[in-house]
Amino acid sequence: MKTVSWRRLKALSLKESRQILRDPSSGIVAFVLPMLLLVIFGYGINLDTDMVRLGLCNQDGGPESVRFAAHLSGSSYFKVVGGDRPRLDAMLENGLIRGYVVLPQDFSALMNHSQTTAPIQLVTDGAEINTANFIANFMKYVWQDWRLSRARDLGETARQGADMDVRYWFNAAAISRHYLIPGSITIIMTVIGAMLTSLVVAREWERGTMEALLAAPVTRAELLLSKLIPYYVLGMGSMAVVAFCAVYIMGVPFRGSAAVLFLVTSVFLLSMLGIGLLISSVMRNQFDSAQTTLNVAFLPAVMLSGAFFVISSMPAPIRALTYLLPSRYLVSSLQTIFLAGDVWDVLLPDIAFLTGTSVLFLALTALKTTRRLDG
Repeated sequence: MKTVSWRRLKALSLKESRQILRDPSSGIVAFVLPMLLLVIFGYGINLDTDMVRLGLCNQDGGPESVRFAAHLSGSSYFKVVGGDRPRLDAMLENGLIRGYVVLPQDFSALMNHSQTTAPIQLVTDGAEINTANFIANFMKYVWQDWRLSRARDLGETARQGADMDVRYWFNAAAISRHYLIPGSITIIMTVIGAMLTSLVVAREWERGTMEALLAAPVTRAELLLSKLIPYYVLGMGSMAVVAFCAVYIMGVPFRGSAAVLFLVTSVFLLSMLGIGLLISSVMRNQFDSAQTTLNVAFLPAVMLSGAFFVISSMPAPIRALTYLLPSRYLVSSLQTIFLAGDVWDVLLPDIAFLTGTSVLFLALTALKTTRRLDG
């Protein structure tokens, strides 16, 4: 077995680095595309529910109904639109409001009888089930809060259930962007690692420069390392830029350590580089490599990694499939590092799996890489 010549490896890596600098597409994929994806995922996708347009049909007009309407309008979660029932029905059908509340004609009279519960009706748009559930649950809170406030104003004692003090661990502000951006970084690193290497190596096959490399007195290890090192540095540089923007521009908390983030990103990036090199070694065509990488790496990372869709809600066979994806473990690690800190009970299994996949894909790439043009 031939040993690695550091002189040849340095020359090959320098050649690859110069090729990256001379190719504008590499810089675009490494830095412009990640920033674009970060902005889209960070600001374009929002799971927070606020300022929901809610209709109010006040059929009573008495003092109690007016006070309740004012209490509802004072909520920061709803933008209340008044109107009669036919108008609100039409607005609901057209998607102009997400639901409406009906206060019956005898609302004030019923509220003045302490033994009677005044009925109110809530109609919601079930097309968006999450929003409908939010409106229903929050209306229960608004109703209970108004009854307690009314009782205090009248000097009465109001009955209430449990007094809950809600606290969110790790994401105290309950901002969905803090949860989504670490997952978005996984998608970005998948693009950098798998897509970039698969296209660049395939381009060498199309341009005929790979034949010149194979004719040179370089070993298989030197050839692979010369492809890995420059793109590893490029990927880690992209990760540094994206993480900086996530923390200092988008305000995502960072409670872990930079060293652990570097370690987790490194093993994942090596795994993705291995996938990209393996695909390019098999396909040798940019279009085929791009399509294969899209189906093998990018789409599974988007759909099955847990970055945007909760894995526990998926069917059992799909949940089992997610355990084979490296992106699932990076999502878990990044969310832990950013929101919770260096929780080793979570990080160690993730790092172990990512290390195993890195070794596996790089080994398969080494086996597939031959010194023959017909290989």
